[in-house]
Amino acid sequence: MKKYFRAFMMSMTMFCTIPIPFHMWNEESRPLMTLFLPFVGTVIGALWTLAAYVLRILGIPVILRAALLCAYPIIITGGMHMDGFLDVTDAVRSWRDVEERKRILKDPHVGSFAVIDTVLLVMTQFAAFCCLKDTENIFALILIPTISRCIAAFCVTALRPLSTSEYSGDYRKRIKKSHLVFLIVVTALAGVLGFVFLGKYGYTAVAVAAGYLLYMFRGYRSLGGMSGDISGYALTFGELCGIIAFVLI
Repeated sequence: MKKYFRAFMMSMTMFCTIPIPFHMWNEESRPLMTLFLPFVGTVIGALWTLAAYVLRILGIPVILRAALLCAYPIIITGGMHMDGFLDVTDAVRSWRDVEERKRILKDPHVGSFAVIDTVLLVMTQFAAFCCLKDTENIFALILIPTISRCIAAFCVTALRPLSTSEYSGDYRKRIKKSHLVFLIVVTALAGVLGFVFLGKYGYTAVAVAAGYLLYMFRGYRSLGGMSGDISGYALTFGELCGIIAFVLI
């Protein structure tokens, strides 16, 4: 049990900015980190829901409320997934050969494609939150980051990684089939519970999954493998799809 607790703490400290009293790292526990990524998403979603509830109770103006809810996913993750979105966007939209795309992926400079797409993404997300009614079931906000991280965990574990990915090498050798089975079960359970407890808002999970897989395959095909950056690229767009579905249902 100790190694699983250690992996959970490692996952929390790596994938979100929530202060954790236990700062530990163990290389042997690293392959277990992705098993806890869905639970990290649930924690992030629960705090997102709490923030939406508090802002609603306090009567915060709609535009300011939308701005804060839009900024939350970026702040709580330290911009990690948005960074992946920027990097992969520049690489994919360069329309160069695969090797050049990989070089662009690792280039620390930000290109115009990344800036344009990020502005469009944030603007759309902000507009969606501006449409959020007080009658909406804000508990759907728990489902969005939970599902996005369920699928992200499965994809980075199951798909062939880029040679430069943090999910290649020794990490890959320690992955077991039981890890994949566990992530499939957790993903299915999260989706079912979404429909059971949230009714029609369970479709936000479908939207998140569709958006994630669409952009994940786009990045995977363009770069010839999976990486944390591609996962962040897909996760960011998947959550946008979930937010849009949430406010339209």
